[in-house]
Amino acid sequence: MAQYFEIHPVNPQLRLIHRTVEIIRDGGVIVYPTDSSYALGCHLGDKRALDRIRRIRQLDDKHNFTLVCRDLAQISNFAKIGNDAYRLIKSLTPGPFTFILKATREVPRRLQHPKRKTIGIRVPDHPVAQMILQELNEPLFSTTLILPGEDVSLSDPYEIRNRIEQDVDLIIDAGVVSYDPTTVILMIEKPPQIIRQGKGVVTALE
Repeated sequence: MAQYFEIHPVNPQLRLIHRTVEIIRDGGVIVYPTDSSYALGCHLGDKRALDRIRRIRQLDDKHNFTLVCRDLAQISNFAKIGNDAYRLIKSLTPGPFTFILKATREVPRRLQHPKRKTIGIRVPDHPVAQMILQELNEPLFSTTLILPGEDVSLSDPYEIRNRIEQDVDLIIDAGVVSYDPTTVILMIEKPPQIIRQGKGVVTALE
């Protein structure tokens, strides 16, 4: 059964963030808030935790996985970024955007799109997510908490607890986070293309 932390959405309690990071490093699967929805997360290098997330969401190998990063400097270790892409990402982060980029060798193959060798990258603008990433000091593997057969993410921590507390190790309650999906930008060719218009607005590509 999952632990349940009530963490303040603006001023997160550091002791609970420390405990969250311990759970991640011990192979745990967590539910945590971002600026667009609640999400599932685990340690980047933990295949067993990743497989648990696959089972929860019933994902196949065609799914574009996402690395949630602290900042642009961290992104550059895991994705190939040219000068134009760098400037665009810098102007839009942190924020509700997912960037599809060519993965570097630092990204495990199981996280890459099997054919395109791409990876989704996020830098969320949420205090709880940002503090977790700062304390963890490495990216978090993540996917939106959309359960099989549903179209939107669970938004109420109490409902999340009732439905999946047997499947995860920690649920962070930072209040209700309404589902407002990220804007997805494909950046493997020029010019970049918006392939899903979501919460994030970018005028440079219009």
